[in-house]
Amino acid sequence: MKFVDGMRRMRGIRRLGHISRIMVKHGLGDFMDRLFKHGSNGITTSDKTEYPLKSGFPSPVRIRRVLEELGPSFIKLGQLMSTRADIFPPEYIQEFIKLQDSVPPVAFEEIRKVIEKDFGRGLDDIFKSFNPESMAAASVAQVHMAELHTGEKVAVKIIRPGIEKKIRQDIGLMLALAEKLERKFDVGQKIGFINLAREFERTIFKELDMLTEAGHMERFSGYFKESNELVIPKVHWSFTSKSVLVMEHIDGIKMDQVEAMQAHGIDPREIAMIGLRSFSRQLMEFGLFHADPHPGNTIVMYDGRVGLVDFGITGYLDEESMMQIANIFYGYAEHDYAMIVEAFVGAGLIDPEHIDMDAFRIDLKDISEPFYGRSLKNISAKDVYDQVMQVVLKHQIRLPRNYLLLLKTFIQTEALGKILDSNANLLEVTRPYAKALLERGYNAQKILNNMERDARYFSGYMRLVPKFLHDILKTTARGKHRVEIQHTGIQGMDEKLEKGLNRLVLGMVISASLIAAALVLNASKSLMEFNITLLNQTLSMTTLLGLMGYCLATVLGLWLVISIFRSGKL
Repeated sequence: MKFVDGMRRMRGIRRLGHISRIMVKHGLGDFMDRLFKHGSNGITTSDKTEYPLKSGFPSPVRIRRVLEELGPSFIKLGQLMSTRADIFPPEYIQEFIKLQDSVPPVAFEEIRKVIEKDFGRGLDDIFKSFNPESMAAASVAQVHMAELHTGEKVAVKIIRPGIEKKIRQDIGLMLALAEKLERKFDVGQKIGFINLAREFERTIFKELDMLTEAGHMERFSGYFKESNELVIPKVHWSFTSKSVLVMEHIDGIKMDQVEAMQAHGIDPREIAMIGLRSFSRQLMEFGLFHADPHPGNTIVMYDGRVGLVDFGITGYLDEESMMQIANIFYGYAEHDYAMIVEAFVGAGLIDPEHIDMDAFRIDLKDISEPFYGRSLKNISAKDVYDQVMQVVLKHQIRLPRNYLLLLKTFIQTEALGKILDSNANLLEVTRPYAKALLERGYNAQKILNNMERDARYFSGYMRLVPKFLHDILKTTARGKHRVEIQHTGIQGMDEKLEKGLNRLVLGMVISASLIAAALVLNASKSLMEFNITLLNQTLSMTTLLGLMGYCLATVLGLWLVISIFRSGKL
């Protein structure tokens, strides 16, 4: 076991040395020196050294070149960073977007071994024919054309051999580097490199599991089974494993080949409308959307339908998020900014306690109004995206990954619309879907269903209460129960409590004075009677004490009422 751990450490050291050499090659030697130098705080925002950013972080071009040379894991990390415009400045995002996922294909013999190992039989037993030349090759997987013994043409997607092991090793290094970046650099803490590495770890392994992708395809196929516009490839489950996905081959024209479409009598603008309608349904009916609709993944079939392929990157929206998205779209369509802001608050994107809501509403309106009434042809979704991100950065808003995926998908959808010369208005296309979702969300049946669900949850909690009480009492009886109380925000509580108690005591004194005065004035016996010449009246000491009690109670009562009114806490 020690030998295995030692070998892993050696591999990690060699990989770290390889990373260091590449960074030095691209002019980041000083950066590495500061990163690994002991007893140094690295580059902080207060350093006077000249760097491309005030934060002292290296230039975006150099970082992009380093990521490219480090290989698949780091290219994928860079692609993830390209979606995080809420934490990286625009110049970095522009460079990360340039990272290409195209790499030389793995040799056919290696691909054969993966398939035969997963299914325990020869390649010829599974396929009638198999094209050794790959159709497409990326850092994680590559695709080959094949034919089943039934005569069906299929596309076979195979995970590159050894890629999972390599990515696991690289993730360990990413986390170690992220920890140093956050410790040594102020900007590292602001960006949150450790969280970024963890997010990469969560997402990358989903792309490495073909069963997950096949499940997404199956769900999409079910959602659009009645559609005469969209086609999802059929999954051949008997030939699908964790490393291999066999799916129906969609024959047609790539989305960016406009002239080829027109040659087959297909209207490119109608294809754009199909894309917008299907995307609207994904967001507002199903809560699952294809998050990578670039031309290579969107095929126009010869009968005018559109085929979606490659479901490695998908986004999820829960029911509440779908409602908020619908409110945002419908609010924009109706120029209702109060509705939009309320949707942002409801989605947890902004906190009214920590943001200037008036300034946010003004900024939102300033970036939105110029785009109303314009078609896809006249709108640059990238410009919209950049302006939205400026507001996000200005107000320090952190967006969940699925919302960022959604924004990225909008950019890709807009790019396809421009290619197809679409004159559609995005808000007008999405309006009926948003309105339908909002109506469904507020109907009586929906409310009853939600009440029924909440009742089931409550019933489950009530069944657990006796067990929890038993555990608490058992722990307490053994003397192991410990109560910890943490309090915040109660500074000055003693002064407030003292004021409240003083008012309570004063109120009791006033009440006692009134009662005592009334009793004295109503007493049947008088003490020390004497005449007052000015008023020509005869008063006793008893009467005088009663009157003094009333006067004192009245003055104190008025003072107490005035002080309470002034405090505004009536």
